[in-house]
Amino acid sequence: MSWTFLFGFTNALALAGWVMLAFLPRGPKLMSVIMYGCVAILCLTYAVLFVLLFGKLIDPGAVAGASGQGDFSSIAGIRGLFASDGGIVIGWTHYLAFDLFVGLWIAKDADHKGFSRLVQFPFLIATLMAGPMGLFAWLVAREARARRAAKAA
Repeated sequence: MSWTFLFGFTNALALAGWVMLAFLPRGPKLMSVIMYGCVAILCLTYAVLFVLLFGKLIDPGAVAGASGQGDFSSIAGIRGLFASDGGIVIGWTHYLAFDLFVGLWIAKDADHKGFSRLVQFPFLIATLMAGPMGLFAWLVAREARARRAAKAA
């Protein structure tokens, strides 16, 4: 299996999850499909790639002139990890899995707090495109309703 295929597969899976989350009626079955059919498969893909790459069981596809080797202890080490197709695919899969999980949480939280789908959409897009920024914006936007709900309880 090629790194290009895996990159395309993870992108398609994440995009399917985002499209379902943003545009389909949300019920327990759909939310389970997104959680287990998209997020969990992305996590499993990441876990398998992590073991294979860091166990040196597959070729990372190092970029010409780079070793594709590195560590998590320095900028140079991280650069070394991402100097391969395998490093890029595993890093990207990490982002895709977590951003979709966060988007799923935002959607559930927004539904629970009574925010319309139209209001939710920009936060979901922001989370898709720039994960932590979308999450931060949602945390700010939800605060007033969360406080009111806590006082009413």
